[in-house]
Order: sequence, then C-alpha cells, then structure tokens
Amino acid sequence: MIISPTKKDLSTILNLLGRLILGLSFFMLVPLLVALVTDEISPLFDFIIGTTVSGALGFFLLVFFPIKKEISWVHTFFTVSLGWLFFSLLGAIPLVLSGHFSSFLDAWFEAMSGFATTGLILVQDLDHMSFAHNSWRHLTMFIGGQGIILATLSILTQTRKVAVGFYLGEGRQERILPNVVGTARFIWKVSFVYLILGVAAFFFILNRIGLSSVKSIFQAFWLFFAAFDTGGFTPYKQSIAYYHSFYLEIATLVFMILGAFNFNLHFWLWHKDKKEIFKNFEIKTFIFTFFSLTLLIYIPFLGSNFSQLFRSGFYQLISAHTGCGFTNLEEGVLMGFPLLSLLAVIFAMMIGGGVCSTTGGIKLLRVGIIFKTICAEVKRWIMPPGAVFREKYHHLNDVLLSNKKIRNAFIIFILFIITYMAGALVAIGLGYPATAALFESVSATANVGLSSGITSPSMPSILKVVYIVQMWIGRLEFIAVFVALGALLSFFRK
Repeated sequence: MIISPTKKDLSTILNLLGRLILGLSFFMLVPLLVALVTDEISPLFDFIIGTTVSGALGFFLLVFFPIKKEISWVHTFFTVSLGWLFFSLLGAIPLVLSGHFSSFLDAWFEAMSGFATTGLILVQDLDHMSFAHNSWRHLTMFIGGQGIILATLSILTQTRKVAVGFYLGEGRQERILPNVVGTARFIWKVSFVYLILGVAAFFFILNRIGLSSVKSIFQAFWLFFAAFDTGGFTPYKQSIAYYHSFYLEIATLVFMILGAFNFNLHFWLWHKDKKEIFKNFEIKTFIFTFFSLTLLIYIPFLGSNFSQLFRSGFYQLISAHTGCGFTNLEEGVLMGFPLLSLLAVIFAMMIGGGVCSTTGGIKLLRVGIIFKTICAEVKRWIMPPGAVFREKYHHLNDVLLSNKKIRNAFIIFILFIITYMAGALVAIGLGYPATAALFESVSATANVGLSSGITSPSMPSILKVVYIVQMWIGRLEFIAVFVALGALLSFFRK
C-alpha cells in the first residue's frame, strides 16, 4: 500500500528532525573547544557559526512543528533519511568556512563522506588544516559510525516503537539487547572502551616515531575514529603512508577488524561465550572470503618478498574488506596493481564487514546466506525425491535458513549490485576508464574510501552529487531512503 503522509505527519517528522539537529549542534561544541585550547581564532568562529546555525534550525523545528500524530515507523524512517542529509549539509558549514574547499558542494561531499564513514576526500591542502577542522572531520566518522540518530533519540525519547524504527532505519539488522536504548548504550560503551585502548596505543606509536606530544594525542584520537569506525580519514593526504610505520599499520589493522565485527559478537564475547568467535557464521564467512581474495591478490605478485606483499596487498585487502579505506601506498600505486589483484580489492569492498557494525557494503552475513542457499539447493538436487532437508547456520545461536532471510539477503545484494553498476556507468559516461569507474563507485556505495584517483576537486559536479547519493543510500542500506522517497512522492501527488 502506498504511504500517504499528511501535514500532521510532516509536522511530526520535522519535530523529530529538530531534535536530531539540536544534538548535532552539541557535537559541534567539541571542535569549538579544540579551537579554544589550541588558540585557533578563525576556526573558533567557523564553529561558532556552525553550531549557532544548527542550534537555531533545530530549535525552530522543535518549536514551530509540534508532534501531531503518534510516531510510527514511517516517521522514523523518513526522519533517518532526512537526518543524514541535514547532518552532512550542516556539518559542511564549518568545513567550507575553513578555506580548504573550493565550493560548498565539495564541503558537503566531505561531510557526507565523514558521516557515512566513507573516507573519500575533496579537501585541499589537507596537511595544513587546523586541529579544530580536522577534529570535526574525524568526529563526523565517530558520530556516523555509532549512529547519532539512535544515540540522540534514545536520550530524547523512551518510546520503544520509535527507538526500534530509528535503529532499523540506520541500516542495522539486529538488536543486541531486547531494549533498543540498552543496545545503543552498549554500542557506545564498547566504543569508549576501545577508544581508551586505541588512543593509548596510537599515542605511544606516534610519539615514538617523532611526533610532538600535542600532535600525537590529537592524531591518536583521529586515527582511532577513522580505524574503529572504518571511516578512513587521516590528517594527511598520503593517508597511513605518511607515517612510514609498520607498527602503526599493525595497530590500525587491529582496530579496523574490531570495527568491522558485529556489535552483537562483541556483546557475546564480553558477556556470554568467548568460543563464539570460532563458531560464528560471519567470522567463518570473513575467513573464507578473505583468504580467497588474498589468493587472487597474491598470484600476480608471486616472487615478491613478504614485506612487499604485505605493503602492496595484505593491508589494502583488510582495509577494503573492513570498509576502512586506509592505504599505505603512495598516490596512484593502487591502480597500478594487476587486474586480478585490483578485482580482489573491489570484491572485498563490495562485501564489507559484519551486520550491526560500522562498515558498509553487502555485509558478510548476507553473502554467507547467499552462498549457503546455493549449496543447499545443490544438496536438494542430489537428494532422493520427497526427502526433507533444512539448512541451518550458527550466528550467535543456531538459525534456520528461512525463505524470508534468503529473500532479504538477495534483495539487498541486488540493490547494492545495481547501485555499484549505476555509479560506474555514470563515470564511464563522463569519460573515465571502466575499471577505475567501477572501483570508485563501489568505494562510495560501500562506504570504503579507497580511491582510483577519480575523486578530486576537479571531477564533474554531477559525479560529486552521484557519489554523495551513493554514500547516503549505502550507509542507510536503501530501506529508509525508499520509504522516505515513496512517502514524499505520495504527498506531492495528492
């Protein structure tokens, strides 16, 4: 049935959106404080403007658009879709004021890339960006990776239906605890524990390789945000290659993998059965896909020593598979990979990490379900007629491979493939090589951030918009966006 929102529905949606925007304005106080501490005067005013505009808009929506209907899933899905667009638009204000972007569109692209934990960049002269603006760039990944919508509204409302709607709308399939608010708080608890461990590890490594204590502490936070939330931003254009540190690469690998794990699995390992790590269906799928793709990367590099292979293949594959987007290669080297190796990286980006994690892409669980469905069908073909066969997999508990799960996995799989190909066709139509176009489209949609070189301030504006849309719908996994577009179309057709 077509959704038909009324003016009362829109008032309710705008009220919820106002609450979210107020939450965003409070997050902007963090880089504002950084500017005060580091005595950065111009960035201070940039964030005063940013938080004032956001706060004023949020307050306006909250006051002039009251909740006029009981909040339903349609309201929450619509608000999620609008919320991510408004986060990126408002988050772009202090960025464009920094002077490091040639247009507001470029700053919007950067902000969407941050909130969607993608990591593709259009910033200019990144190496000389202020502490405050760099802090904001990286904080957007932490906000986006954890889910600012759920975090904000779990505080502002205790309505179970509302919380569930926002949770699912942000592209999360599973709840960790029966109460969604409890789930949100556990996700933040895990993140802050890893934050302490990660910042300590990164600070020690950065200080040892020669960075000052001030730079080390700031960059330790930034690198943790980018690694654990699989965002991929760094304070330098050369990404991880800037540091020339094997130990930093190992540390980033650890937190990339932790960020790519299902938060449900974190809960299970913390509070229930630590042996789940050896039985979990997603982990088994990850091991299978990772080693298969490693083989594809390794074949063209036969004869290389381990160090060269690690720096040329292993790190890129983990970065792609977890959706982080860090690279330890100089600019342009990645696209010099043999075609087979490059395809392995593209496939890794397409798949992504676990459901209910900070990664994008099709997700390990869905890929595993599709593979298991194919195997189950082959078994049915060779079994005697009339034989009853039921396939199961172990994902925290033994789960029956039902038609509903199979259907959902295939639908999302097809939608991602269509979006990957559509973005590639647009870039090909604009004159870019096919392999590079597919690479960039997959990176944007799967929220990875590795680049074939297409993403740059000089690329056509239409392609910037296409990638913004791909990052948006890829982060929300289509459903919330489709509900919002359907509701909006229905409203204007009245």
